[in-house]
Amino acid sequence: MAKYDADQLKVFAGRHMRALAQRVSDYLELPLGDAKTHVFPDGELLVKVEEDVRGRDCFIVISTCSPVNDNLMELLIFLDCLRRASAKTVTVVLPYFGYGRQDRKSEGRVPITAKLVANLITAGKADRVIALDLHAAQLQGFFDLPVDHLSATPVFHDYFKSVREDLGELCLVSPDVGNVKVAEGFANLLGGDLAIINKRRLSGSEVTTGHIIGDVKGKTVLMVDDMISTAGTICEAAKLVREHGAEDIIVGATHGLFVGPAYERLRDSAISRVVVTNTIPQDKARAELGGRLVELCVGSLLGAAIHRVHHNESVSALFRQTAGFKR
Repeated sequence: MAKYDADQLKVFAGRHMRALAQRVSDYLELPLGDAKTHVFPDGELLVKVEEDVRGRDCFIVISTCSPVNDNLMELLIFLDCLRRASAKTVTVVLPYFGYGRQDRKSEGRVPITAKLVANLITAGKADRVIALDLHAAQLQGFFDLPVDHLSATPVFHDYFKSVREDLGELCLVSPDVGNVKVAEGFANLLGGDLAIINKRRLSGSEVTTGHIIGDVKGKTVLMVDDMISTAGTICEAAKLVREHGAEDIIVGATHGLFVGPAYERLRDSAISRVVVTNTIPQDKARAELGGRLVELCVGSLLGAAIHRVHHNESVSALFRQTAGFKR
């Protein structure tokens, strides 16, 4: 990557995402933008940019992960700060989009919070959004501004291709019907069979698995999803494929939220390897899961997307070889 003129392009980070933003900046061969977020005793935030951004293309790297509302508010304040400092353009880079699961009315008298958050970002006068593996691809339509929806498939593909010989006979298992397209894509990329699990959700934290369509006996099972939250879905699926004779079980997810009983469930499961990316800081996961955790970096992927946006080049060209998105 050619070195950039720092007078044209600036990459800034929310206070919880500096590690990933630094990897993005390293890819672009740029210093990370100088900005500080101050937290007042009453919880209010103040974002101050410590360098000139007038006439520059600015990119803010913030995942609206836990603490969700603090990160979301910091993002909106960052937007206002850069706008009032006369930045030429401001692009929001969302490695993880919180509230993305609240994308429809599943019962009466409930909000569609994903649309509300998209409206807030639009009202903050962002010019563009770069998002990575949204929970549902149609969330792009919630934003009244251009959205570049990235897939982490190239990052996962590079990793699993590097260890492919160690995996033996492989079967890609979709832990639910909505993820079949992604599992099929990985089966084609890595060379393996395909199986599907029928899942029924009992509550926000409990799921039950019923039948498995396909043969996993004696095979290494790989399950890839967009996120691991409470780990209920993935651990129930792992239990089912183990009962059907799977030899080894590996799970992968772009976003490792690991909330509630997730760590306990994963430790007690037959899963030998949990592969996630750094869209969400994984300091606690490294301590809780130890050698089971494999953390992949999406810094180069986001950096390449920023490079293409800055130079008005095609972003979709990055994903000619992809496993697709969850529906």
